[in-house]
Amino acid sequence: MSSIVSRRGALIAATFIALLALIAMAAPIISPYSPTAQLDIVLQKAQPPSWAHLFGTDIASRDLLSRVIYGGRTSLSVALLAVVLSTTVGIAYGMVAGYAGGVTDMVMMRLLDGLLAIPRVLLLIVALSFWSGGGEPALIIGIGLTGWFGMSRLVRAEVIAAKPREYVSAAVALGASSRRILIRHILPNVIGPATVSATVAVAQVIALEAGLSFLGLGARTAHASWGSIILDGQGAFAEFWWIPLFPGLAVVSTALAFNVLGDGLREVVSGRQLDGRGAPADPPQTAATA
Repeated sequence: MSSIVSRRGALIAATFIALLALIAMAAPIISPYSPTAQLDIVLQKAQPPSWAHLFGTDIASRDLLSRVIYGGRTSLSVALLAVVLSTTVGIAYGMVAGYAGGVTDMVMMRLLDGLLAIPRVLLLIVALSFWSGGGEPALIIGIGLTGWFGMSRLVRAEVIAAKPREYVSAAVALGASSRRILIRHILPNVIGPATVSATVAVAQVIALEAGLSFLGLGARTAHASWGSIILDGQGAFAEFWWIPLFPGLAVVSTALAFNVLGDGLREVVSGRQLDGRGAPADPPQTAATA
């Protein structure tokens, strides 16, 4: 933690993310209006930003600030849960492939190559089109199960690099089972790089979810998400510029914060990946290509 604190950019990003999470959790308390309330039922006209509505209102006369605050709940929860799912699957797959080696590793990696050949966005559009009534759970499962490919490669590389080390050889000599070796001895070395990759993946998923929601394939809750808020003003962006501006800024700033935090964590993890002699450990990419 002290290493993160010493990096100003990562500290600012972590503070911003924590503040954003608090705002999302406290949405019912701090939102000036209900996100679904139509404040001008008669005219239903979008109003520009003012003291009464700091972010203005959308074309259904709903307060945009309130919708952005509540939208953060949807966007962040979908992104975090999807990344947790993809990280879990990626770690499990990569550890099995890296530790098993041989034919098992070759078959699993060739299967992974085939999955990587399919564009993720295209795969999600097809899947979510067929599962149109799934709502947020469908979005989380779809994004999570198409986002573990890179994680598994990273984990496999870390496992291959850890297998020849002395503490693993000692555990094998003492008769430890493969499961125990993976969980107790290799997994702790995988957690650091996996956490860095997962942090950066959150930024990618936030942008991906916003894009899918803009296409009408995202969350369809009453409170919406940042992407679906932008979709609400589709066709009137030139006239009602504030409708895409504020949720768009929320997407960009949040994704940037997670990227900056991921870079800070990467520097911390890289600084700690030293072998017993104080020399840098084998880089993951060398192990991956071995």
